[in-house]
Order: sequence, then structure tokens, then C-alpha cells
Amino acid sequence: MATDYQSAISSTLQRIFGYDRLRPGQEAVISAVVAGRSAAAIFPTGSGKSLCYQLPALLLPHLTLVVSPLLALMQDQLSFLNSRGVAAASIDSAQSREEASAVMAGVRRGEIKVLMISVERLKNERFREFIAQVPISLMVIDEAHCISEWGHNFRPDYLKLPDYQRQFAIPQALLLTATATPQVIADMQTRFAIAADDVIMTGFYRANLNLLIEPVASDDKQHRLVEWLSPRLQEGQEQPSIVYVTQQQSAEQLATMLTHHGLNACAYHAGLPAETRDTIQHQFMAGEVACIVATIAFGMGIDKADIRNVVHFDLPKSVENYSQEIGRAGRDGRPSDCLVLANRDALNVLENFVYGDTPERDGIRRVLEEIAAVQDGSGECRWELMLTALSQHSNIRPLPLKTLLVQLELRGVIAPRFSYFAEYRFKYLRDPEALIAMFEGERQRFVQLIVETSNRARTWCSLDFDALYRRGLESGVNAERSRVVSALEYFNDKGWVVLESKRMTEVYAVTPTPLDIDALSDDLHGYFKSKEESEIARLNAMLALFESDTCLSHRLARYFGDMQAPERCGHCSVCHGHVARLPSPAPLPPLESQSFVELCDQIIERYQAAFEGQVPGVDLLTRYLCGITAPLFTRLKARQSKGFSRLEAYPYAEVRQWVSVHLTGDQ
Repeated sequence: MATDYQSAISSTLQRIFGYDRLRPGQEAVISAVVAGRSAAAIFPTGSGKSLCYQLPALLLPHLTLVVSPLLALMQDQLSFLNSRGVAAASIDSAQSREEASAVMAGVRRGEIKVLMISVERLKNERFREFIAQVPISLMVIDEAHCISEWGHNFRPDYLKLPDYQRQFAIPQALLLTATATPQVIADMQTRFAIAADDVIMTGFYRANLNLLIEPVASDDKQHRLVEWLSPRLQEGQEQPSIVYVTQQQSAEQLATMLTHHGLNACAYHAGLPAETRDTIQHQFMAGEVACIVATIAFGMGIDKADIRNVVHFDLPKSVENYSQEIGRAGRDGRPSDCLVLANRDALNVLENFVYGDTPERDGIRRVLEEIAAVQDGSGECRWELMLTALSQHSNIRPLPLKTLLVQLELRGVIAPRFSYFAEYRFKYLRDPEALIAMFEGERQRFVQLIVETSNRARTWCSLDFDALYRRGLESGVNAERSRVVSALEYFNDKGWVVLESKRMTEVYAVTPTPLDIDALSDDLHGYFKSKEESEIARLNAMLALFESDTCLSHRLARYFGDMQAPERCGHCSVCHGHVARLPSPAPLPPLESQSFVELCDQIIERYQAAFEGQVPGVDLLTRYLCGITAPLFTRLKARQSKGFSRLEAYPYAEVRQWVSVHLTGDQ
């Protein structure tokens, strides 16, 4: 039987993909999947993880469902599969209703072998009902480290994937990632019941990457960057290079500075229009732009083999991020340089990103009180929420708020049902009377009701769903909200109207069991605090790596559980005799020299005016002083207050203690 598997694998590899042999690790993973077992492929960036599902998808009897975190990753892989004649498609937010329906019909007929979706798609109850009726052989989870709360780039919705695997009776799963520590691997393995022998690691050591850590004071960084890049970006001999920074503004400033020095550089970040980003990426891939100065928005899905230099102008967010970002260099196997211009100046800023994602206990309690308010003891109750409004009400940032909602799902408190837009508006591209005349009978009366009950301003028409429904009852026409929305989406797809929607509302079922709000608040707050400690430990691990007095390549590989890397690579800065000691920032005046009243009186007054004389908590004031954004700060116009971010250079814990002393008198 194994021989039959190997024969089919070898034949498909050559016939469809045009390869003579598999890379290290690919054969073990593909053999396990084709034999019907779940597996995990933990390969460095650029080592061919995608083939581990693409080839088995052609040999398994039913659909392969691929969950991917990024649309760009999906489109690149779909283009590759379609170029090989493999029937693959995606359902994503960029598609029209008709396009998505066509894909679903192809899946039902068994014509599509690979379907790619984002994890958020599984929150849609209609999609879950559809996919539950489709035979699925394999669930593939790309960037699978996102499933672990102890991994980087944690995505809360990934936590529900094991439940979805059981719900849809999918017999096996394949997990793909380039960055997973032993703890994250164990987490992945447990959640998906993967045998130890089917967790395949090919090692993290890259013999062609020169890891260089250079201590540089902040004032000298730009000069050193120009000095280091200039010979690498000489006109006519430009080496493809990426410079990573933390903030969008820094990307713009550095790119302008490098251009001023005659270097062919361009900024790339998430704040740019999508068309601009696409153009810059195309120019970089084509060699028209030699150097990209980018936030971490750049790189995912970039398949450029000859990137020779990766520079971290700012500290990366973690060892995992560092490994992923340098992994974009030297995929062609040729020597490539990876430089970190390192100091500790921005360390507090990185820590503040972490502290800003830990909700206050009072915020968690407000969310639980919202849920308790809809419980009436009569069975399943419904809770409707708008994420932005709930974020403002609870003062919890959107991403940790999503994490909180998933934790409540996992605890059985809530369950997702569906989502809808609370508001719709449209403008006619075809005369309303002509639109009505296109239909007959009951459908014509239905369309006429939409036209008659829509409130038309100069250009746009707004909908009153309640009035429309009542008019429908009076005239014997089904004018339920779902039918009206479907009709408008159809008109939009046909080009008869332009439809806009806003105020996404999510609907959850709520357990009838009364909540112990105090105990649950403590439990969930403790969960977030443990995540906070884990993230701070991750930052410390990164600093320890950069200041290591042992081979950097060896230490990086060990971080990811790879014990096979050489003890001395011979091509990192430590092996060259340069142990880094990162410069500390200039000493700051003691916090005792700061005036609490001067920094905080304005925001305290605004808070008391907004909340009937209540005093803000210690964490809220600490975030304000450290410049950590919070939803409530928009309402309070905190950024315009004199104390906002004034203490951002100080460690969060020290500022919190100082605030606590002044606010409560605690020592």
C-alpha cells in the first residue's frame, strides 16, 4: 500500500508540478497526509510548505479546505495552482455575491479540489451550513502558529478551528508554519491530535544567512544605515534589500532620507492606498526599486528569491518576527546579510504595545454586564453588538476585544449566529420606474415597495426596514429584511444601483445559565495578564538573543527547538568576534520630579465630566501618560491633553506605581 502511495505521489509531482524530487521534510509530510493521518510541517520560510497540501489535494477523494490569514497569500497560491491546471478557488470579501455563489456551486458539484478561506469566514453561519454539507478530506491551516495563545501573531478565531474540524467531520488536518517554538508546537499537536512522528521539522538553521547585530546609538542610526547600504545599492549593481521599521511615519522618513543620499528606496506600509502598495511591490519584484523601507505589512507572500539584505532599523517585536523577516532573504541559497541596528531606546514603546492590549478588569466586567442584561431565563437569548461601539463602551481595543469574545465562546457563554449591516443606503444608476418595470407580479409590487418607502435625499436613498415590512404586511408582500437586502445586493451586482452598507452588527446566542460576573471577570482578566507576561518574556528573549555571546545562528535554532544546528556557524557577528552590548537610552529624570497634577488634572476633569464624577483608574491614567491608545481616549480628546504620552520613555510598571501612589496613596 505504501508503494502505491509513493508511486502516486511521484507521478503527480512530475506530471502536475514539474519537479523530479521532493525537498527535505516534504516527503514525510505528504506521505502522512496521503496515508490519511494529520500532520504538521514546520519548515523555514521559503522551504516549500505549500506543496505539502497542494499535492495531496489531488490524491485525496474530497475537498481540501485551506484556512489562511491573508488574502495576498491566498491569491498567490491560487494563481500557482490554476497555472498547473488544479481546480482551486477562494471565497473572500473582495468577491461579488454572484462570484461567491459560483464558487460554492463548483464546490457542491465536486469540481473544485481546493477552497481557500480566511478564518473569519467560518463565523458566518450561512457559510458554516454550506460547508457542513460538503465532504472534506483535509483541513489545512496556514500560518498555524496563530492558533497558539503562546505564539506570535495570535489570532483569536484560530482557537475555534479544532471545534470546526469536529463539527464538519473533517478526518485530518495539516498545520503549516515557519515559526513555532517547542511550546507552540506542543499546543498545535495537542489541539489537533497529531502523532509526534507526524510533526516534521526540517531545522531553522540557514547556512547562507549572515546574522549581524550592531549596537548603534539612536542619533547615529541613520548615518550608519546610509554607510552600510551605499555599497550594496550602487547604481547598476543594486542588491534587493528590505529595511524594517516599526512605524509608518518612520518608513516614509527613512525612504526620503535614503533617496536624498542617492539610493533607490521606496516606503511601504499599511497606511498607503492598496493600489500604491501593489505598484511598489511590483516594482520591487521587477527590480525597478532596489530597497523597500517597510513596516511588517511588507513581506508576507513575497516570493522573491534574490533578496540580499534585510535590515532591522528598529527592534523587531519578537524572536519569531525576527526569524520570519530575515527568512525572506537568500531564498536562492546565496549568501545574504541580515543586520540589526540595535539599542534599547524603543524597548519601552514595544512593551507599551503589549500593555495596551491587556483589558482593564472593569472593561471586561462591562462586557459581561451587557451579556447578562439579555439573559431572561427563558432559553436561548440573543445578544447583538457592534464591535466599535462595544470597544468604546468597554475601553478595550478591538483585537483584545475579539480575543475576549472568543474566550467567552470557548467557555460556552456565547455562540456566534450571524452578522448583518445595521444600515444600508443606495443610489440609482437606472431610473426607479424602469427598475420596477423589469419585474412582474408579486416581485414587481415588492420592488415598488422598496422604491416608495426609501427616503431619497439628493443622491442617496436610505432604508426604513420596519416601515417597509409593515407596508408589505398591509399589501400581502413578503418584505422581510433578508429579502430586501438580497434584492439590493442583486441590483448592485447587475449595475442598477450602487449599494453601501455600514455598522456591522454581530449576533450571538447567549447561555441561559446566570453569569457569576465577579468570578468570570477575575478569570478572564487573569487570562489576559498571563498573555501579557508571556509577551514581555518574548521581548526579553529577543534581547537575550541579540546580546548573546554564543553563536547567533545556533542560539536562534535552539529557540525553535532545533538541536541540529552547528555550535559555531562561522558567519554571524559573534563568530566574527563581535558580541553586542545594546546601548541603554540616556538616563531620565526621576519620576518624582514630575508633577502628577500638571500632567493628569486635565484628563481627570474630562473623565469626571463624562462619567458623573467618577475617578479614572490607575491603568487608564498610566496608559494616558505612556501614550498607549485606548478607545475611550478619542471621546476624551486625550491626544489634545497636555499630559498624553509625556512619560512614554519610562517603563510602564514604574509609571503605574507612580500613578498608584498619587491616585490612591498606596506605597
